[in-house]
Amino acid sequence: MTEITRDVLIIGAGAAGTTAANDLRKAGLSVAVLEARDRVGGRLWTDVIEGAMLEIGGQWVSPDQDALKDTIAELGLETYSRYREGDSVYVGPDGQVHRFTGEMFPVSEATEKVIADITERLDAMVAEIDPDQPWAHPKAEEWDTITWDAWLREQTDDDEAVRNLAFATGSAMLTKPTHAFSLLQSLLMAASAGSYSNLVDADFILDKRVVGGLQQVPQLLAERLGDDVFLNQPVRTLEWSDAGVIATTDQMTVKARYAILAFAPVLYNRISFVPALPRRQHQMHQHLSMGFVIKVHAVYDRPFWRESGLSATAFSPYELCHEAYDNTNHGDERGTLVGFVSDQNADDLFTLTAEERKERILESLSHYYGPEAKNPVVYYESDWGTEEWTRGAYAASFDMGGLHRYGADLRTPVGPIHFACSDLAGAGYQHVDGAIRMGHLAASNIVASSRDAG
Repeated sequence: MTEITRDVLIIGAGAAGTTAANDLRKAGLSVAVLEARDRVGGRLWTDVIEGAMLEIGGQWVSPDQDALKDTIAELGLETYSRYREGDSVYVGPDGQVHRFTGEMFPVSEATEKVIADITERLDAMVAEIDPDQPWAHPKAEEWDTITWDAWLREQTDDDEAVRNLAFATGSAMLTKPTHAFSLLQSLLMAASAGSYSNLVDADFILDKRVVGGLQQVPQLLAERLGDDVFLNQPVRTLEWSDAGVIATTDQMTVKARYAILAFAPVLYNRISFVPALPRRQHQMHQHLSMGFVIKVHAVYDRPFWRESGLSATAFSPYELCHEAYDNTNHGDERGTLVGFVSDQNADDLFTLTAEERKERILESLSHYYGPEAKNPVVYYESDWGTEEWTRGAYAASFDMGGLHRYGADLRTPVGPIHFACSDLAGAGYQHVDGAIRMGHLAASNIVASSRDAG
């Protein structure tokens, strides 16, 4: 059993953990990063599958994500814009395929007006929300005790409008059925991107990608830490007191003055805390759960959709793949589509065989792009639900009523234990940007605390 002593122990080598560790090192504190997986990156994972480079995890960079953009620049990485020239595609409730340009789906004038009016109302509500403390809004409890779906259906009886408004935060972001989370949780999701309009604007949210893949961010940050990153080290026990922490893995013991839990809160219960965490944390963590989404990668010999003037941007709340995009790699002659299947639809697909699942998904893509979509040369499904150290995607959100009740405690340190990951972020919530912000925050809090103690 190896024993080491450091100023700060970081559990988790994703974007949050590696960011915090580098900040702490710069401040003159020693660190050890313990990672349960056999790789650095957490929910960022760039891999080569059958000769195709695929972004199995997170991949996009938005214009408002300053923390991520600053890190990308500081690491010397390059970005490129997602391909978006040409028409988008929308499939309506009757199964008809509509080509369109601009942000608004090609729906009837009446439905378009309803969507525009409710979007304006949502933008006004989101403008009042502080993403770092949505529970502080005077109407937080009211908004946290009505489901997103129910609130929308109170606004209009236009089902197509409701479905199109709902899926921006439901299937697309929180990846849960819209009856399973609150209006407040939905407003937080929008506030984290600056506005509801930003969230539904694919050209904003899915703006750029990193040449060579986004996993390079935590990988390069980890490289700077050298031998202080330890892979295949799931922490089994964490003893804590005012004096510090002692973490035990199957091969190591790490003693430190502070610890940062830099991984999703749904996994905190994989560690035995001695003594147990306070009851408030136990309750809170039982009200957080991951969403579920299958990210589908289909690689073709060429980006055939461009030949017919399509950008490959596609949406439909009526399709199995509720959204899809051109995900062709920088400088690649081949064309890649990425599609998403969320929540109940994703659950249902996993009752099928792999071959049946593939057939259903490609059939759905073919409704957007034509029969050629059924014949990719490489096909792969990112299924984070089977990942032992993730257990879902993209991130954790509260059940009904949980956000206003427990949200203020999410980042509150417990003795020497601090918390950092994208699931706890305000701006950048559920995104790599949020993970980096939380890494910076936890590190600065520890630096301040160690100065006060010193």
